[in-house]
Amino acid sequence: MASTAIVSEELAKKFASEKDSPYEKWVRDQGLDIISAFYVKNLRHVELKPWAQRGGKGVFINHEASRTSNDCYVCEIPAGGKLAPMRQLYDEMILVLEGRGSTTVWNDAGQRITFEWKAGAMFAVPINCHHQHFNGSGREAARYVGVTFAPQVINMYSETDFVFNTKHDFKSRFSGEPDYFAAKDEKEGFLLRTNFVPDAVNLPLIAAKERGAGGGHIRFNMARGAMPSHISQFPIGTYKKGHRHGPGAHVIVLSGEGYSLMWPEGDGPKRYDWQVGSLIVPPNQWFHQHFNTGASPARYLAFKPGNSPRNAQGVPMSWISRRLGGNQIDYADESKLVRDLFKSEVAKRGVEPKMDGAYEAELETLPPKPVMAAE
Repeated sequence: MASTAIVSEELAKKFASEKDSPYEKWVRDQGLDIISAFYVKNLRHVELKPWAQRGGKGVFINHEASRTSNDCYVCEIPAGGKLAPMRQLYDEMILVLEGRGSTTVWNDAGQRITFEWKAGAMFAVPINCHHQHFNGSGREAARYVGVTFAPQVINMYSETDFVFNTKHDFKSRFSGEPDYFAAKDEKEGFLLRTNFVPDAVNLPLIAAKERGAGGGHIRFNMARGAMPSHISQFPIGTYKKGHRHGPGAHVIVLSGEGYSLMWPEGDGPKRYDWQVGSLIVPPNQWFHQHFNTGASPARYLAFKPGNSPRNAQGVPMSWISRRLGGNQIDYADESKLVRDLFKSEVAKRGVEPKMDGAYEAELETLPPKPVMAAE
């Protein structure tokens, strides 16, 4: 990672004026910290600071794993309180971590909608719409995590007044439709067309055998924005196939317990234990693999900065076997270390491993290994 590539002070001084980006300066002006890490043990417990401009508390998470592709922030709304209204020229996806409340969204034309939410809800803020979040409890704070394109947009324009105070209604993105934030069930393949999910933890999923071990999957494109997202789940005693993709996928654990392995090609994997509320952001083109060691199904939500590279048929390369030129590691090709570690971890917890059936089922459709050209 970049933080380990340390050079002399003499060379560093030559680049000192370029160290802080407009985005980083904006965060500093908010009086908040930036957590520079690609793993946060629990977003529900991460320390926050007063956020005077919003009227709550917050912290930003902008790690080397995503750099300038996107960012993440955690915000707390005080009991009986509300955040200041705001608007922004970038997409934002939100997952409610704790509490209950409501959000009002309106545009310059005066079209206004208010909807309610509770822990586990997810939704998107339509680009450049005014919006304000309210805590529905007079006794407990509400906390949410947002993933945004702020780094890209703020760095591009370098004028925060333009980013946060431009008057323009994107009518194709929001026109005050009465059912805009109503839960919908319009599916096309893996894609669910909706702008609001009231309970991401229990949302029904679609079978996704291609990712291995009988898991489930569903994808979203909310508020007609450029930030895709998806939910994946895998059963007790199983794990998903390893894969890799570009930077900026913010993986938030919704249920279960386990661990993830992450590694750049050619290196050994590093382990990151997770629980409900953990955040994992795989660095650019690092392989990563998620393992369920708990006594219940494991589920996570991933917010991404854009669509992953796809083949000519439109299938993400991270879903395609490396044997076919994709970026997914078949079970048959994974390191023995991966299997041995998983067997050891589930045994410690008294959980029965259920991977033998997945290994056997894969063999029925496993592509042949490519023939290496002679030198």
